Amino acid sequence: MIDRYFGIAAAGSTVPRELRAGLTTFLTMSYVLLVNPQVLGNAIVVPNGFAKLLVVTALAAAFGSLLMAVVARYPFAQAPGMGLNAYFAYTVVLGQKIPWETALGAVFISGGLFVILSVLGARQAVVRAIPNHLKFAVTAGIGMFLAFLGLRNAGIVVANPATFVTLGPLLAGPALIAVFGLLVTAILLVRRVQGAILYGIIAATLAGIVTHANVYEGTKGALVPFGGFPNGLVALPIVPTGLVGALDLHAALGLGVAAVVFTFFFVDFFDATGTLVGLAERAGVVDKNGNIPRARRTFACDGLAAMCGAYLGTSTTTAYIESASGIEEGGRTGLTAATVAVLFLAAILFWPVAAAIPAAATGSALIVVGAFMLASLKEIAWDDYAVSISAFLTIVAMPLTFSIANGVSFGAISYAAIMLLSGRGRKVDPLLYLVALLLIVRYVWLSG
Repeated sequence: MIDRYFGIAAAGSTVPRELRAGLTTFLTMSYVLLVNPQVLGNAIVVPNGFAKLLVVTALAAAFGSLLMAVVARYPFAQAPGMGLNAYFAYTVVLGQKIPWETALGAVFISGGLFVILSVLGARQAVVRAIPNHLKFAVTAGIGMFLAFLGLRNAGIVVANPATFVTLGPLLAGPALIAVFGLLVTAILLVRRVQGAILYGIIAATLAGIVTHANVYEGTKGALVPFGGFPNGLVALPIVPTGLVGALDLHAALGLGVAAVVFTFFFVDFFDATGTLVGLAERAGVVDKNGNIPRARRTFACDGLAAMCGAYLGTSTTTAYIESASGIEEGGRTGLTAATVAVLFLAAILFWPVAAAIPAAATGSALIVVGAFMLASLKEIAWDDYAVSISAFLTIVAMPLTFSIANGVSFGAISYAAIMLLSGRGRKVDPLLYLVALLLIVRYVWLSG
């Protein structure tokens, strides 16, 4: 019954492979359980805020992933998005002094707009208007973004006030553990071992624990060795009272918050669309015309997850690029996402175990997955300058601006402009010109 519903055999996969892929995806994105409460806790002030936000984060991720699994039947996991949570906390609530309940209402409304546009087919139309070479570039750009995240998590790439980024201390604990995990994963991949990425994460984690390396974030931000499980492996959850249903829709519908709703909507529209397109291409589910089967329900699931997350009390829930790690492990169906959902529910009780996975261990996995996703570059016609320049801008903008949405935007704007001004404008879908124009207006508006 499970095989028939998810189409596991038809996708060339097996149940054990799907379960292993789900575990791999969960491990690479489990950091959200701790990071999201830390970020939102600066703006959302309730008693036992961190513990309640952790529960809410897990519930939002479980619901979003299960929705994608059961309705869309794709291996795309969802959780409260990084970046959007920072915008929610620091820009909207702390910067603009908008009550966090109103900000949650804005997230809910933007999610509702996602669902409406998905049902009407608008998001699918935008995806169809994007030329295939930009879709391949989005996949490669996400790979570069993942690799950059992995290098950052490993401390191999660090911030520098003079050069923006520079080489970090290679003999420090995070770098050594990440390099060890990278080597283990690479060796297992070369030897064609199923589950290589998962085993690499586990090996790096065990290495960090056994060597007492300083790879875990302490209470004051300093890296410390593994502290064991002082409160046991199981921690009873705290009911998130004061968060669930606290959103203020009436205030969010006011004209003063329209700009906030617009920003949440616009950024996540292109961020989630780019992520889903890249993941779908890597999973091999995109057809010969560049379309995603079941696209309407897939994009609708993204919007419904955002609405549910806002009701629970967290910022925008969206598709996670870390889903690529599970896809590389062979995950091809919704059973992978369903496994992620179950693990997030279990994490409500066993979150100390999830917290034992250091960022350095998942960093090595992200680097490897990033390398895999660059394979799509061979599909791009680099001798066509309109294609190559727009593809290049798409790819480099994602890691350098820390935004998938910016990568998609740069690619769409540059391709439309180059084709129009070089006399080849009729070869471009008219909708892409409208999208490019709206993107330009948004950047001008933000600059102002």
